[in-house]
Amino acid sequence: MKTGANAVPATRWPYPRILAHRGGGALAPENTLAGMREAHARGIRGVEFDVMLAADDVPILMHDTQLGRTVPGVGDVGAFDSEELARMDAGAWFDPRFQGEPVPRLEDVVQWLRRHEIWMNIEIKPMPGHDVDTGQAVGQMVQDLFADTADPGRLPLFSSFSAKALAVAREVAPGIPRGLLVESVPPDWEARLAALECVSLHCRHDRLDAGVAHRIKAAGYGLMCYTVNDPARGRELFSWGVDALCTDRYDLVGADLR
Repeated sequence: MKTGANAVPATRWPYPRILAHRGGGALAPENTLAGMREAHARGIRGVEFDVMLAADDVPILMHDTQLGRTVPGVGDVGAFDSEELARMDAGAWFDPRFQGEPVPRLEDVVQWLRRHEIWMNIEIKPMPGHDVDTGQAVGQMVQDLFADTADPGRLPLFSSFSAKALAVAREVAPGIPRGLLVESVPPDWEARLAALECVSLHCRHDRLDAGVAHRIKAAGYGLMCYTVNDPARGRELFSWGVDALCTDRYDLVGADLR
């Protein structure tokens, strides 16, 4: 087990084991408060969602860097400020009953989730060239919003594919734990996690095998897999020691583990 400045505590995964992917999964529009409300109504205790910066440097929830898929329009999301994005429709693409659902600010989502005691995995998803400013803005906001939280299990978890964004988030929010996002587990996974003082590794479930899972767990790290929509596959991953699953079908996957 690791010791020293970059030690990873040998503790159980203190967070929920089933997370709603992008908040709404396949049951509500992604990265919206409507999605969070749906997850809460179905008994989900943890959500994952994406955060990037609007033109006014306000962190907002969005996965795509371009308008057009979940929000009508053309152009870079980062060309619009947070108030303009809040007036756009982020729900009608999913179902007419969600028409008018706005692009939410991170601050509003965090406050809502805290009131309803829902844990959050906040993916820092910078637009190209904005790793540092996104990591700093998101890190500082979350640090401030959780300044009153002493229980480690109630703190959110940052994750990102961007090592730069995670490194900056560590500097401004050292008390918020971090997880490194990857597709396939790289050969130097342990060195990467240690360099960023991460507590967990998050990878694609179809790029993981039992041997690698066992090595990650033996090293003392948490292990999350995405995006797992088949209950049988979820059970297999849990049998390998995987700690948590991010799923679009939280109505099916892990219903007995909430």
